[in-house]
Amino acid sequence: MTYCQKPSIFQLGKVHENGPSVIVSGWGLGMCASSCRCHRNPDDGQLALAEDQAGGSLGLRSFTATGDCDCCESWSSAELSAILRDVAALEALEASEPAAG
Repeated sequence: MTYCQKPSIFQLGKVHENGPSVIVSGWGLGMCASSCRCHRNPDDGQLALAEDQAGGSLGLRSFTATGDCDCCESWSSAELSAILRDVAALEALEASEPAAG
């Protein structure tokens, strides 16, 4: 198994399958671990999302001349769905434990 860096996630969203398209909405992405400058808009320094509904992925736009970046890769809809599943499992565990005290 190989590991590829991904953009950080600071807000959970939703993943909807809509026929052949996958709609990923409400997610908040931050910089990748390498803090690559290619993700910052040269005009205002802001990050921009790169969403591929046909491929079902969400990542950061690259502002390089070629539009490609090798510092991180987009999150797939399957990975985002797995994150939501894991968060729901943790919340269920926390809700089932009695309060201390």
